[in-house]
Amino acid sequence: MLRALLLTLFVVAIAHAELCKPDAQNAFKVRISIKTALGDNAYAWDANEEYLFKAMVAFAMRRYSSKSTTQISNVLLCNVTDRVSFWFVVTDSSKNVTTVPGSEVEAAIRMNRNRINSAFLLSDKTLQFLKITSTLSPPVEPSTPAWLIVFGVVLCLIVAGIAFLVVSGIQKRKKKNKESTERENLEEKVEVTVTLENGIPCEALDLKSGHINGVFAADDERFTSL
Repeated sequence: MLRALLLTLFVVAIAHAELCKPDAQNAFKVRISIKTALGDNAYAWDANEEYLFKAMVAFAMRRYSSKSTTQISNVLLCNVTDRVSFWFVVTDSSKNVTTVPGSEVEAAIRMNRNRINSAFLLSDKTLQFLKITSTLSPPVEPSTPAWLIVFGVVLCLIVAGIAFLVVSGIQKRKKKNKESTERENLEEKVEVTVTLENGIPCEALDLKSGHINGVFAADDERFTSL
């Protein structure tokens, strides 16, 4: 009994070795750049990380097909390198000696790519499935349309220009009125009332207080007193 069990395990191991090898049918190569992604916080790739990877692939297969019975043991890894690259295949849970078609594995990986990346704190660029195209997230659309933003900016510039012209015109008008008032006050201060008498400029006569001629005043003082 024991001999038969060992023989079965040996046959299965050989079959698995044939199923999982570089460029094998339905096999996929994975390249991981942990140091590039996390820098000083990079973790070591060990047996625990390999187990997590198998679990995530099994999860993706089961989620892709609700009737799938894929187990962690159905995910085979081979040719693991220190720079963290390896090949993997998914075996058929019902037969365990054949692999799941690559198209199904690819569809399952693409469907759950974000969940797999999150499990390893990586992205499509640092966790690469070389034969599976990246699933780029849809571009984020701004809540406000671009044309509305441009229209708002242009409208603000127009309003600012109108306000500037109005304020500038008011200031210029005030300045002009002030200069005109100052000019009128200055003319009033320096204005001298001058009249012409036979072409000769004479001071205006103050009718109320009168004006005394100095020549006649002197004659009155000389002849009037007795």
